[in-house]
Amino acid sequence: MPETAATLRYAARILTERGLHTGDQFAAPDGSLDICAAIYVAAHGKELKVFAFDEDYSIGFIECSAPAMAAIRAVSDHLDSAPCFTPIAPGVVVSDYIEHVSNWAATVPVFATRQPTTTEVIGRLLRTADALDAPRTLAA
Repeated sequence: MPETAATLRYAARILTERGLHTGDQFAAPDGSLDICAAIYVAAHGKELKVFAFDEDYSIGFIECSAPAMAAIRAVSDHLDSAPCFTPIAPGVVVSDYIEHVSNWAATVPVFATRQPTTTEVIGRLLRTADALDAPRTLAA
């Protein structure tokens, strides 16, 4: 998973330079980005204009990006909570990794008094990247 780790490290750099956006939409007028938008930009090297004005289309573009979704899922897997489930057809639900990761970065967790700081979000991206790069051993 070296590509995913590299994407997460680049997303951390993007958030360091541009700031973390935790409000409506995936991008703010000041240039700051939602964590999932930053991951998309890191994976593709470009920001979509739709991030600034349409959350539904933004989610659709992010969901269609295999490298961005791999990185978002990796972050989701390293959070202390589980993703919610979104129905996509009668009786069919899927894990909503984008909502899980975006909400983690933008809301106050249960039993906490504040949402994660930008530094804490960046730290989580870097720790997730480090975990992906860690050597794996197979059970005997």
